[in-house]
Amino acid sequence: MKYSDSIKPISYLKAHASEVIREVSDNRETMIITHHGEAKVILQDIHIYEQTQESLVLLKMLAQSSKSIEQGKYRPVSESFDLLRKQIEAQQG
Repeated sequence: MKYSDSIKPISYLKAHASEVIREVSDNRETMIITHHGEAKVILQDIHIYEQTQESLVLLKMLAQSSKSIEQGKYRPVSESFDLLRKQIEAQQG
């Protein structure tokens, strides 16, 4: 998607708000709104926004995992499962 095709001035948004919302929602595209010739805000379909946020969370988790590995803060899977089993047994017993 080329953002240059989706740049509109704020006056266009004011005059065509319903149309803009419908277009952004139906096409699941992002629209950039300018004010005095500068990009100021982005209008984005809620589903695309949610996907972006989920992706950011996953990337953050990956970064934290990498950092933990670099710091030696990890344990083998078998050890982790053993600890989980012991915790479950303690809660049940």
